[in-house]
Amino acid sequence: MPADAVPTDDRPEAARAAAAALADVEARPGVPKPDPILIADGVTRRFGGLTAVEVEHLEVQRGVITALIGPNGAGKTTFFNLLTGFDKPNEGSWSFEGKDLGGLAAHRVARRGMVRTFQLTKALSRLTVLDNMRLGATGQKGENFFRALVPGLWTGQQTEIDERARDLLRRFKLDAKENDFAGSLSGGQRKLLEMARALMVAPTMVMLDEPMAGVNPALTQSLLGHVKDLRSQGMTVLFVEHDMDMVRDISDWVVVMAQGKIVAEGPPDTVMSDQAVIDAYLGAHHDAPLSAQEEQEHLEQAQAELDAIVTERESS
Repeated sequence: MPADAVPTDDRPEAARAAAAALADVEARPGVPKPDPILIADGVTRRFGGLTAVEVEHLEVQRGVITALIGPNGAGKTTFFNLLTGFDKPNEGSWSFEGKDLGGLAAHRVARRGMVRTFQLTKALSRLTVLDNMRLGATGQKGENFFRALVPGLWTGQQTEIDERARDLLRRFKLDAKENDFAGSLSGGQRKLLEMARALMVAPTMVMLDEPMAGVNPALTQSLLGHVKDLRSQGMTVLFVEHDMDMVRDISDWVVVMAQGKIVAEGPPDTVMSDQAVIDAYLGAHHDAPLSAQEEQEHLEQAQAELDAIVTERESS
């Protein structure tokens, strides 16, 4: 490249806008964001003597893709359940678009514009793909018993819902499956169906719980593209994922949970090199040198295991 050449940023416009919005945000747990769409304070969930979630403060920036990562048992899915009304906290509050969501049922949270998908898909297997999509639409006039008896009151709306459903199925490459039972779809196709159905609500924020779990590698890139497309359409995305390559590829901001707490926040590259993150995944003493006594204990244990194997072979 010539010395006077200006490097070009070939990222999509939405990605550049997200990076610009977070450019001056400090990388630390609970840091305030310029335009948060979701704010959680003091959210705690206990199961008996176990504290599964203990989030002091978290803000999710509007219009960006935020990854929520952490080791198994960190409390990520439980936190999702609390925010979306599928579980209730012992204490704490959170707001979406400036409105309190505490105590709201899951369907009311979805009507506010915050929807979620599940690690284990919730497609209704004995309904067709199109019928599953229809269920995602809100405010359907035909759901009222008396109005249902007068087709003229709801057929026009039903036509609009079907058009929107088919448009989303085309976008997710599922249009050829619209009359198939959802139970006949592959695991990856069910993930696509669940994401498409969530968009029937026309949400402002989409929360994805391990969208790549159990997905055939052939569909992984397709799902990645759809997640990025959500941001391009102006939506906010918060997702749980264990695949660090995927997190680095599509996320604008990363939040790390360990033992129910937020232990790190920041851009992907910054977070991946954070010692707190390494400790959360590998253990705080994973690379600490062994003392002479610990080394001797390890050697004795290894020798005992070897002796046991030799004795077993000699006796057989």
